[in-house]
Amino acid sequence: MAHPHPAHTHPHHSDHQHGKPLIRFEHASFLYPHGPALEDITLEIADGEFLGIIGPNGSGKTTLLRAILGLMPPSHGSLRIFDCACQELRCRHRAMIGYVPQKRSVDPYFPITVHEAVMMGRAGVIGLWRRTGRQDREIAHHALEDVGMAEYEDHPLGALSGGQQQRVFIARALAQHPQILLLDEPTTGIDTTTQHTVMELIQRLHEDLHLTIVLVSHDINLIAPLAERLALLKTRLYAVGTAREILRKDILAQVYGPQILTTDQGHVIVADHHHN
Repeated sequence: MAHPHPAHTHPHHSDHQHGKPLIRFEHASFLYPHGPALEDITLEIADGEFLGIIGPNGSGKTTLLRAILGLMPPSHGSLRIFDCACQELRCRHRAMIGYVPQKRSVDPYFPITVHEAVMMGRAGVIGLWRRTGRQDREIAHHALEDVGMAEYEDHPLGALSGGQQQRVFIARALAQHPQILLLDEPTTGIDTTTQHTVMELIQRLHEDLHLTIVLVSHDINLIAPLAERLALLKTRLYAVGTAREILRKDILAQVYGPQILTTDQGHVIVADHHHN
């Protein structure tokens, strides 16, 4: 797959062939009690792909992740994950999907260590009531090593900075040994420098662990250089393709309105850009 951005010149990206589709939306619609959340979505996400989901607030980005987790079966159409209908996902399938939800502030006095937080990721694999063993502890430690947080293993989670906590939450998802990693606004609430560090970490995990990544972000400029494809969402799927194909004023204006600005360097300025 060819990529237009300099950030995509890694050998892994330029010559890596993705596997078969792991996630298949076919004319899938999802309803909330007050009305449609997503309508008529047709989208395939391949094994090993890095897909970025962009769109304004309330456009259904989080709903798309909830659907992939098997929490919202479609009201119309179909959604298949690992070749089984989403509402029929078994525990072993769910354990293969790591999820980093939108960040919430952690109570600084909440009595949980970094190690304990990551071990929670093993519970979905071994079952909530089974005791964890030495192998689980080793897996948790390796997950912390993967995100550069092994030295903080015994620290209270609440004492860490926002960026460090986010690395721990990513490690918790990695401890499941997932095939798919879903991330919902992983850079919200942390400073700009740390945002780029977290995104570089996700990019490295994608390459080193050959994860299939679906990442929701309101920050188009942060995700555009890293994702292999972008999906533009506003209840419907307006467009899907490379950053160069999607980040055009005529396409973005359909979703964000005519006030969107694009610069020669490919940067996008959106009127509601800073709202979460």
